[in-house]
Amino acid sequence: MTDVSHEINATQRRIGSRTLDAGEARVLTIAQSYDTGIEDLWDACTNIERIPRWFLPISGELQVGGKYQIEGNAGGTVERCDRPNSFAATWEYGGEVSWIEVRLVAEGAERTRFELEHTAAVEDERWAEFGPGAVGIGWDMMLMGLGSHLGSGAGVRPEDAMAWMVSDEGRAFMTASSEAWYAASVAAGTPAEQARAAADRCTAAYTATG
Repeated sequence: MTDVSHEINATQRRIGSRTLDAGEARVLTIAQSYDTGIEDLWDACTNIERIPRWFLPISGELQVGGKYQIEGNAGGTVERCDRPNSFAATWEYGGEVSWIEVRLVAEGAERTRFELEHTAAVEDERWAEFGPGAVGIGWDMMLMGLGSHLGSGAGVRPEDAMAWMVSDEGRAFMTASSEAWYAASVAAGTPAEQARAAADRCTAAYTATG
């Protein structure tokens, strides 16, 4: 069983902006701390054989300049790597290009903070319709999977993950995540009515069963 409240409350979420060469961009940041050393967390995030245990199958070359593809999800190019502190890559999905940066910070010998920053162009259609939860809910589920893996060392079978997503527990988690991203959106200055409508559409899209 997943402690939905604990998982949601253990994660920090923030929305900001950044000016890129191409113009203004939105920056979504999600972070959580784990009871493991920085080298172990780095390995969990960069070892092509270990990533599928908590996320999705991945192929390609996980090195600077290398291209990767996550099964059924995004692909891109690794742009920068500073072991064991950070890496950055493009995140290409549905004909759109955004960027991710992962940063790890040691908080003790066996405690490490994971922080992911996802930067997307302001004109992102999914964000406009569904708000930050459009990508944020997926990142929340990723962090939950990472925490489960780090705690047990075990992996998650894709079929079990899919079954969980349509379970009552899975829908409760996605609903709570959507609400958390709604709060982050309002805190970032989005009008409450606009943020509410987007979050409601996002929750419905993620929890639809038919």
